[in-house]
Amino acid sequence: MKISFLAAAIFMTFAATAQDSVQTINSTNPLTISGYVEGYYSYDFNQPSNNNRPDFLYNFNRHNEFTINLGFIKAAYVTERTRANLAAGVGTYMNANYAAEPGVLKYILEANAGYKLSSKNNLWFDIGILPSHIGFESAIGKDNWTLTRSLVAENTPYFESGAKLTYTTKDGKLLVSAMALNGWQRISRVDGNSLMSWGTQVTYKPTDKFTFNYSTFIGTDKPDTARLWRYHNNLYGIFQITDKVGLIANLDYGLEQNSPNSNKLNQWYTPVAILRITPNSNWAIAIRGEYFSDQNGVIIGTGTANGFKTFSGSVNLDYRPLPAILLRIEGRHMNSKDAIFTKENMARNNNSAISFSTSIAF
Repeated sequence: MKISFLAAAIFMTFAATAQDSVQTINSTNPLTISGYVEGYYSYDFNQPSNNNRPDFLYNFNRHNEFTINLGFIKAAYVTERTRANLAAGVGTYMNANYAAEPGVLKYILEANAGYKLSSKNNLWFDIGILPSHIGFESAIGKDNWTLTRSLVAENTPYFESGAKLTYTTKDGKLLVSAMALNGWQRISRVDGNSLMSWGTQVTYKPTDKFTFNYSTFIGTDKPDTARLWRYHNNLYGIFQITDKVGLIANLDYGLEQNSPNSNKLNQWYTPVAILRITPNSNWAIAIRGEYFSDQNGVIIGTGTANGFKTFSGSVNLDYRPLPAILLRIEGRHMNSKDAIFTKENMARNNNSAISFSTSIAF
């Protein structure tokens, strides 16, 4: 019995040591594989005959159809001085946002490689297809407070292609980036455009409860013969007021030349506010209000007298039964100054929809 007990003890000690070794090896493995799938159903009460929701929406844009907004597989490689990401995606998000890209580039959600330039300071140089530096929302639904994206997120870049230099302070409170880009949400630069575009980003996090961000874009997304300079500013703050109440406040303001070589500038602006309440780790409620003003149709063309001047409000409820699973329902209403929507072949000022989604991250 003593020998059996001793053998069992040795075996248990060896097994525990082996398990610790496996965990250590896994924790230091520079390569990780992850994935994400987000299915949805949206019902647009204007009942579009082609089942496409308004063309300024690039997520959850199919009516009365069960489908996938975004699904992807991602490989990430990280060491002390190098990093790389490669993600291929499918879904209605990819169809809408990558329509202008040729060939297999239509399926590249992210593809970039980076090198840490300094052994002492957190200074990185990355090049490739990158997530956008503009805005508080991303293409990945689970990372956003609302089911659908805000109007400003839908009409600013979700991704960009270029080179980026990023410095982060050792305490992680301040991030400063500068980038050279192929254009406004472009992988392949527009034919006939010989100029790069440029971007900057400054993010300050004084505590883990507050984030302040200011991002800019300066460039042109047209051929040299029709060049129009665009200047875009994005300012937002994320405030975790209490453990259960959070607020996002955002303001975008943009300018673009009225015509080539002109000193006259068209402008657009869009404020957004989102209030989120999380009574516990399983439930969340978000209330959003926003306004998008683009009288000259720089970003959203309508062909109407007042252009795109639209209010939008939404309420969504989230339920997270497990850490990797998120179930959501959202009601959204939009009201425009001009009759830019269509119902039963008649122009309307209003559009309402209800959406459901289920997402799993792995």
